[in-house]
Amino acid sequence: MLDNTRYSVPAKNIEVVTEIKRSRFIARISHSQNADEAFAVIEQAKKDFPDARHHCWAFIACSPLSASAVRFCDAGEPAGTAGKPILNVLQYSHYGEIVCVVSRYFGGIKLGAGGLVRAYSNSTQAALEQLIVKEIVELSSVLIQFSYPYESSIRHYLESINVMISQVDYQEQVIFKLSIEKRLIKPMMEHALNLCRGEIVLLNSSSLKTNSLKIK
Repeated sequence: MLDNTRYSVPAKNIEVVTEIKRSRFIARISHSQNADEAFAVIEQAKKDFPDARHHCWAFIACSPLSASAVRFCDAGEPAGTAGKPILNVLQYSHYGEIVCVVSRYFGGIKLGAGGLVRAYSNSTQAALEQLIVKEIVELSSVLIQFSYPYESSIRHYLESINVMISQVDYQEQVIFKLSIEKRLIKPMMEHALNLCRGEIVLLNSSSLKTNSLKIK
């Protein structure tokens, strides 16, 4: 299931050239955490390929389930034949924080509306197939409080589910500061309540910045 707090993004920039009926399509994909970064990638492509006839693009500069920073542009191609097909391929991939610019060198043969849609879609897909991605996980900072006799049991349980204890405070009771995925907070507390026979309290939680966990 897709989740706004866990998704994949480009780990490295990639550029793939596809030739279709003598036209060259150069698809460049990069990681963009916001619209400003995405537009910077688009402008760089224009500088790198100044004699290309079109620089069509689309980006999802947010999580894949958000629409807060989603844009596309046909850049002079017939309406609906370039930017939207690029965006459709990006959305189907379920990646977030991603921008794709396809620069086209016209080869003298007109492709027609349907041909353009296929060309821009295929160029984007060809680049995605070679893309290396990394996984982003948004963590929450959580404080839990419980009685001293349960410390060992709680530590062992948290280790078993790979939840990091970032700070420990010994007051009248033990207070653990945890870095945990938001989706795990509820099941973690349900299990911890059983371990502590109800003697555990969730004090607060706040969002941390996203963290890259792995490359695949």
